[in-house]
Amino acid sequence: MRQRLRAIIRKEFIQALRDPRMRGMLIVPPLLQLLIFGYAVNLDVDNARIAWVDQDHSPQSHDLYEDFAGSGHFEIVASLSNEQEIQDVLDRGKVDGVVRILPGFGRDVTRGRYTSVQVLLDGTNSNTASIVQGFAGQTVARYSQSVLSDQQRIRLVAGTTSSGGPLSLPIPRLTAKTRVWFNPDLRSRNYFIPGVVANIITLVTLSLTAMAIVREKEIGTMEQLMVTPIRPLELILGKTLPFVVVGYWDMLLVVGASLLIFHVPFNGSFGLLLFAAGLFLLSTLGAGLFLSTISRTQQQAMMATSLIFQPFFMLSGFSFPIRNMPIVVQWLTYLNPVRYFMEIVRGVFLQGAGAATLWPQLVALGVFGVVILSLSARRFRKQLD
Repeated sequence: MRQRLRAIIRKEFIQALRDPRMRGMLIVPPLLQLLIFGYAVNLDVDNARIAWVDQDHSPQSHDLYEDFAGSGHFEIVASLSNEQEIQDVLDRGKVDGVVRILPGFGRDVTRGRYTSVQVLLDGTNSNTASIVQGFAGQTVARYSQSVLSDQQRIRLVAGTTSSGGPLSLPIPRLTAKTRVWFNPDLRSRNYFIPGVVANIITLVTLSLTAMAIVREKEIGTMEQLMVTPIRPLELILGKTLPFVVVGYWDMLLVVGASLLIFHVPFNGSFGLLLFAAGLFLLSTLGAGLFLSTISRTQQQAMMATSLIFQPFFMLSGFSFPIRNMPIVVQWLTYLNPVRYFMEIVRGVFLQGAGAATLWPQLVALGVFGVVILSLSARRFRKQLD
């Protein structure tokens, strides 16, 4: 049995490495996805472009302008004066937002009256608009706190002068100090790149397993294999085990590149990541076997792979938080093995989580892997028999 199994595995490696398309799938998709999500897909807003509309022209409005310009979050690219100019820059997408100081702003601030600052945002990209809104709110709140402190000092000095002696006036101070765990710099690449590991393993092992078996049917060599002394179980193992090596190779390639090129933090156990990848490969290899039973050509196998991969990808939490999905769709995600592996990969990379924390996901991967691979192998064996 070992000799026959070894011969099939050797044949699969030779056939895979000899085919240019197969060689390309081993290297190109992992690096391509990594570069896209590392450089192109970037949700960070480091320097938002805004326009400034000052309808007050007071020292107070100028101070607020200086706070926005010196905050490090904004680039003031234009100074506008009327509604038409505001509408024009927003319609053309020249700025992410417009900050307008209404008339009487300085007078109200001096007299301690309630006043406001209008912030108009381009909501075409809701993520950018939310971030710019948060930055603008922080800047205005910081300016408001500064004005409040100045006014309290003025009152303290006035009270001391009128009484002829020192006056104790308590000045309450409340500050919020924020500490971000796991991703202190809030870099989106640290969130996306670990997810590429799950997507690459899914796509490559799913498609290659299905295509490797369908190729035998398409060129007519499956019948030759069936008349040899090779048993169905040996054929299944020989066809799937090489792609376990391929899955681990792609995982190591992406993990290494993410650490060396993008400096994504890796805080967990590498051994746990390897173990979880092994459990996940049971599901992807089983799904590839199933696709091979319903496909007659490699083209059909590729189309079936894309139809299965897209729902797995969209419902894995890679791009969209699962908690934001409708309740019915959230329940459907529990049937998606990619969801559990995605949580494990991000937990190991960013949170440094161990088996004590991730054991529910590990158990779910193990159950899905055994069930999917067993059912697919049984269906494939029936076709061989």
